[in-house]
Amino acid sequence: MMTGRPRISLATVVLDCPDAHTLAEFYRQLLGWEVNCSEPDWVLLRCPDGGTGLSFQSEAGYQAPVWPERPEEQQKMLHLDLRVGDLDEAEAYAVAAGARRATVQPQDDVRVFLDPAGHPFCLFLH
Repeated sequence: MMTGRPRISLATVVLDCPDAHTLAEFYRQLLGWEVNCSEPDWVLLRCPDGGTGLSFQSEAGYQAPVWPERPEEQQKMLHLDLRVGDLDEAEAYAVAAGARRATVQPQDDVRVFLDPAGHPFCLFLH
């Protein structure tokens, strides 16, 4: 019988991709985070201010998700929401870093992009 909840905390979110180092470099540049750990098929980024990390794991059979979702195609498992101060400025920076703007934009105050491995992420005003 458990008497209390054990201490559990979220350490990192892991994105599967075809090349961990390529995708980590994109997010390192986009977020300004630091590489905390680097292995042949794994990279961990951490915000210099602390908090939950973002990791990347190379997977030989990786298939990029389709966004927006369509039946019978690879579905996304998650997406990242990134707060920004200026949507136009953040969009230009993300595209210069290697992001692609998604063709479907469901809201005026949120912009959807795809990272180099095809994961969707959103930029939104804080």
